[in-house]
Amino acid sequence: MFTGIVEELGEVTAVENLGDASRFRLRGPVVTDGAKHGDSIAVNGVCLTVVEHEGDEFTADVMAETLNRSSLGALGVGSRVNLERPTAVGARLGGHIVQGHVDGTGAVLERRPSENWEIVKISLPDGLARYVVEKGSITVDGISLTVVDAGADHFTVSLIPTTLALTTLGLKQPGDPVNLEVDIVAKYVERLLASTQGTAGTPGAAL
Repeated sequence: MFTGIVEELGEVTAVENLGDASRFRLRGPVVTDGAKHGDSIAVNGVCLTVVEHEGDEFTADVMAETLNRSSLGALGVGSRVNLERPTAVGARLGGHIVQGHVDGTGAVLERRPSENWEIVKISLPDGLARYVVEKGSITVDGISLTVVDAGADHFTVSLIPTTLALTTLGLKQPGDPVNLEVDIVAKYVERLLASTQGTAGTPGAAL
């Protein structure tokens, strides 16, 4: 489990096409400290497994399903990525419960800078809007954020200077894709309500 508090801004140093998968090599001095084979590291909000670790770099295999359902397929050598290690049991939950399981991808629609923060508008794919509420939590590229406004096909977030400086959201421009993970609690509540109403298993009842 993760909390959406990005530990460092890493970098893709190599991408190997494996046919039905890709192998990424990524640099991240903080998250590789003490890393070993089999550990989990969230990359732009996607939970990946460490295959190899050498120095301040690690490699991870990304299956076709993940490439198709996330924005990782758009990454190339030199791309910056948000990195986070799993939360230790008993640690502070700085953001919210994040699984590292991407629900869909959106795109940056608009950026509105101001003196002390920046409002970013992001599109919502079909089927996710019902889980996004004003002042609720959402994960964008692995970053735990609070929703400012929630629309039928978009939402906005307000970014402080620290988030802009230390995560990929400071670099994203209109049109750029982002990974989205909605609050898991909302999906569980929906599923439980559907079960009590006898509609469990119906299309659209839960992701």
